Parts: sequence; structure tokens; C-alpha cells
Amino acid sequence: MKQLFIQFRKDTRGATAIEYALIASGIALAVIAIVYLIGADLLGLYTAVQTDVTGRVP
Repeated sequence: MKQLFIQFRKDTRGATAIEYALIASGIALAVIAIVYLIGADLLGLYTAVQTDVTGRVP
């Protein structure tokens, strides 16, 4: 039983997976925050472009 516990403590595969999951979730949160903050500005820009393009089509 003691040998199993020692082997379990030396195994770092789970810790690495958790670290990668934390990094990925941090990146996802940053992308969501950026899209949320500039979303209204982008909507206005796309609306202006759409209005300009549809106004020029014969």
C-alpha cells in the first residue's frame, strides 16, 4: 500500500492536464470578454458597411 501511495505522488500526468485546462479556460474567458466589450462597436460597423453596400447596388 505504501508503494502505491508513493507511485501516486510521483505521477504528474493529471496535474499537467489540469494546468492545460486552466490555461484554455483563461484564454476562453479573455476571448469572451473581448467580444463582449467590442461587440456593440462591431455591430455598428457591420451595419454601416451593410447600409453602404446595399445603397450602391443597382
